[in-house]
Amino acid sequence: MKSISMIIPAYNEEHYLPKLLDSLELARNNYKEGPRALEVVLVDNGSTDGTAEIARERGCIVAHESKRIIGAVRNKGARLAQGEFLTFTDADNQIHPDTFNAIHDALHDPTIIAGATGVHLERMSLGIAAAYAIIVPIVWATGMDTGVVFCRKKDFQAIHGYNEERLFAEDVQLLWDLIQLGKRRGQRLVRLRRYKAITSTRKFDDFGEWHYIGLVLRFLISLAVPWYSLDQVARRYWYSDQR
Repeated sequence: MKSISMIIPAYNEEHYLPKLLDSLELARNNYKEGPRALEVVLVDNGSTDGTAEIARERGCIVAHESKRIIGAVRNKGARLAQGEFLTFTDADNQIHPDTFNAIHDALHDPTIIAGATGVHLERMSLGIAAAYAIIVPIVWATGMDTGVVFCRKKDFQAIHGYNEERLFAEDVQLLWDLIQLGKRRGQRLVRLRRYKAITSTRKFDDFGEWHYIGLVLRFLISLAVPWYSLDQVARRYWYSDQR
């Protein structure tokens, strides 16, 4: 059995994936349990480029999931994972060199249920800063973050993993479900802010520097108006076939 499994959902990620795998290799070699104690599982979600080939050549376990729902893709990787601890990150991230050591220490603390590292953005602009200003108070208030998300496999299974009905925010629900599980045991969520991943700003490149404000407004409308659905917006934003 491995100590840690890193699970990467991927769709047409040949541009970004090599940078992530370079950072994973460094962190893997730094891992106190040794690189053999860690595995990387990439779940290809129907890519038409060289994503799967790149991952396979770099020593990843490559699986395939045809269902175009991000929760299903992450769950497929989790089912195959042999690690005691599960970690999840996106293919356009680059992780900190000591990520796995930090996660190892956190999940060996019985008072911690799960956590995330958070992210640095690869570039900044006024529009991106405005989006960041919206997100940060939510992170502070909830303790939920992004970047590399991690938990024990047994706890992931106890909450039945990611919600495969959600087109988006499946990661938020996962952490919320883990928080509720942890509350019953006196456990807490942790943010490993010293070990933030670097994430791409490709959504801002694709949709504009200020697009996030409109996205948040649509989300707020969906909360207030029961018949207003975000499914069409979500499919264009997260499931576009343009990459």
